[in-house]
Amino acid sequence: MLKSCSCGGEMNLMLRTVIFAKKVNISNVPVFNCSQCGRNDVFPGVKEDVGRLVGELGTRPVPHNIPFDQVHEWAGVLSQALHVSDSLQATVIAKAAEDRINQLLDLWLIASSLDDEGWKAELQSRLSQLSAQYIL
Repeated sequence: MLKSCSCGGEMNLMLRTVIFAKKVNISNVPVFNCSQCGRNDVFPGVKEDVGRLVGELGTRPVPHNIPFDQVHEWAGVLSQALHVSDSLQATVIAKAAEDRINQLLDLWLIASSLDDEGWKAELQSRLSQLSAQYIL
């Protein structure tokens, strides 16, 4: 997936590690990277969630690693797409997203049959992380 950089170059979507306060490594964050000027922009669909995660860490975080693809559905889909392909290609991403949405909908049906409102709410939140990506 590509977007244009302010320098005129093309920005490629990739998963990168974001380092917070020189102590916390947040791996597999979707980022647009310009190979021409080196600019990095966090993918707009996850920027707010990365900010929220950083806010939860506080001003003096304990050193540790956070795999973002395990806490955010879109990052997980992109990570899965990279297991299938060497680069993030739109067709591979679309297939990985479709597969994950179907998995979550299957789980939602189970949660609904069990009348588990908490689980349904969690699954709804996860689904919304994926559906928002196509709007941006």
